[in-house]
Amino acid sequence: MQTVTTHTGKIYVDVEKRLEFLTVGDYGKENNIKADFLGLHTEINGVKHKEVDLTKKWVATISTQKGCPMKCQFCDCPKYGFFGNASIEELTYEIETILKNETVNHTDRFNVHFARMGEPTFNPNVLTFAKDILRNLTNKYICAKTIHPVVSTMLPKSNKNLKQFILDWCQIKNIDYNGEAGLQFSINSTDNEQRNKQFNDRSLSLEEISELSKELPEPKGRKYTLNFAVTKDTILDADRLTALFDPQKFIVKITPIHETNSAIQNGFDVTTSYDDYDVYREFEQPLVKKGWDVIVFVPSHEEDSDRITCGNALIAYK
Repeated sequence: MQTVTTHTGKIYVDVEKRLEFLTVGDYGKENNIKADFLGLHTEINGVKHKEVDLTKKWVATISTQKGCPMKCQFCDCPKYGFFGNASIEELTYEIETILKNETVNHTDRFNVHFARMGEPTFNPNVLTFAKDILRNLTNKYICAKTIHPVVSTMLPKSNKNLKQFILDWCQIKNIDYNGEAGLQFSINSTDNEQRNKQFNDRSLSLEEISELSKELPEPKGRKYTLNFAVTKDTILDADRLTALFDPQKFIVKITPIHETNSAIQNGFDVTTSYDDYDVYREFEQPLVKKGWDVIVFVPSHEEDSDRITCGNALIAYK
């Protein structure tokens, strides 16, 4: 096991198990989030690094697969290869390793993101782990006022069990966690051609995702999320998005595409996104005018330099 210390936490790298997982603190929403509907109105023109406090918010981002089969054009993970799903025991191992290797014994909020390596909807162990294991496992090591698991999916069209997985997750979110869980769809563009390029033609079309979204139950607690990782070249048409998805059921989250080697090699403009809010404003404001709740999340340069993106740590030790 290798441990990579970052500015905001640690990356654990288990070469033998082919897993990597991340633990980080949070800068505080007032420092890297703009969301008018939450009362956060300040435009973020660059995020200054500062010390983080795990007792306020603690984020664990774990791998659900060993590598990833999706081959997205903006992600370095495909360079590692793909070696199957993480078992329930391995999901437990990731969280347990994160929890027992800190001196912190309490936190206001423990977020668990099934969003490191892999496409979580391919792995049914995620559902069992979140429903039956995560809370007791967390409580064994820390006192967490809130435990908040999140599934982030790229909506693979090759997954015949995709809809059932998502419906099962909605049940876990609304019933088992009483609304205190998240579901995020990676959308990135309202133009199918641009999406197909980014996701290497492996994601459902927007129309198919829209039809799936209509079958989701009304979210309890926070709404479901449509995530847009953007550059200045992103196509995000507020009218088209509103025609496809219900702003009463979904929020929009806007982030930059990370400065990965693949993103740079494949021609994504990732050079100015962190420091210039103009890049985000042109996407945010038309959506707000259409009645959308919009979160703009901006990371710091330090976070990218720490190899926080999927697969980079394992690639370094391969």
